Amino acid sequence: MITSAFKSSLLEGEIQGCGPLFRAQNAVPKPLRRQLFEAIRAAGTIARVDIAKHLDISPATVTTLSTELIESGLIAETEIARPTIDTTRGRPRVGLEVNGAASAVIGIKISDRGNSAVLLDLAGKRIGAATLPAPPERRSTDAIVDEIEQLVAAALTSAHLDKSSLAAIALGIPGMVDFDAGHVIWCPFLMDPDIPLRDILQHRLGIPVRIDNDANLLAMAELWFGAGRALDNFAVVSIEHGVGIGYVQGHTLQRGGSGHGMELGHMTIQINGALCRCGKRGCLEAYVADYALVREAHTALAHPVGSTASPTEMLEDLFAQAKDGNEAAQAIFSRAGRYLAVGLANVVTLFDPALILLSGDRLRYDYLYAEEVLSEFRDLTQKPGRPPTPVDIHAWGDLVWAQGAGALALDHATERLLG
Repeated sequence: MITSAFKSSLLEGEIQGCGPLFRAQNAVPKPLRRQLFEAIRAAGTIARVDIAKHLDISPATVTTLSTELIESGLIAETEIARPTIDTTRGRPRVGLEVNGAASAVIGIKISDRGNSAVLLDLAGKRIGAATLPAPPERRSTDAIVDEIEQLVAAALTSAHLDKSSLAAIALGIPGMVDFDAGHVIWCPFLMDPDIPLRDILQHRLGIPVRIDNDANLLAMAELWFGAGRALDNFAVVSIEHGVGIGYVQGHTLQRGGSGHGMELGHMTIQINGALCRCGKRGCLEAYVADYALVREAHTALAHPVGSTASPTEMLEDLFAQAKDGNEAAQAIFSRAGRYLAVGLANVVTLFDPALILLSGDRLRYDYLYAEEVLSEFRDLTQKPGRPPTPVDIHAWGDLVWAQGAGALALDHATERLLG
């Protein structure tokens, strides 16, 4: 738990720092010096005495470990402003903070509509960013690697840095990813299956790389920078070109036994149902994702054969007509919303999260989370004597996935630097 002293150090001013405010409940405890470093980064600035109470260790141990980290250049001493209610006089308190300039990481999101990257310093502060267009057609492995290399260069240029300052890179990509092996098993816009992309990138860039599913990175963004920092467990459901889920339990992102679990979008909800782009039938994604809405829109909007309208244009037209009262268009969104309610209900049944966060570009289509949808979700999950699971809407912006990848890169860089 978070001690009261640790909380008070956070609440003296605005919430600072980045990373989970709780210690992760790992089977193997992290080295104490890493726990101390992460407690400092989570707080932003914190006094030694508060670290000792938070980690339940002696002040002498904090002094020894912090001295080592100061000498290595990873943290530094700084003044802590006294709270306005503190009327005592004397010298300002001395606290500790992460030396952001000690290293940097890059988080990257690759998609079929645009690629983005954020550059974070070791304290988690964004110091650079880059966005580059992506070709709409399917790409080869070589093409993706070239795109990633260009993104890395652009992000570094934005902050006037070079590759020597980087401790790690993390990449998010849609589809099925084996995190442990570093393989992209399947991605809707890649030509090749089962790509050992992590090893390919590490060889090309000469920097440690981590790869994960893009929905997991939304959960990482919330866990490190958003609403999930102080939550023991929560789920982030993304509605984009597909439907994904990132699930946090015990303050740790869960990936399943083989590293590529939590595939909400490919959970079967209709036997022999609509064809999903993964090649199977009846997946949740085949009813809620953008390509599912576009498939229905062809009929509802009576687009002529050979129409040159892009999927994005068709979705915008479908939404506009639904707002104008087109009953067929409204029915498409209503049907997708009902299937989404079933998917969310299954998340609650399986995991019982304290909070579900809905995120993603498709959240601008408010029919997907209208009160009728949330009401049906509550009806499917309501149990006597307990309140319904809260659902919040978080539409961060285009760089949220890259920010989540940055959190993954920070975690890996910290592991390499501190054990």
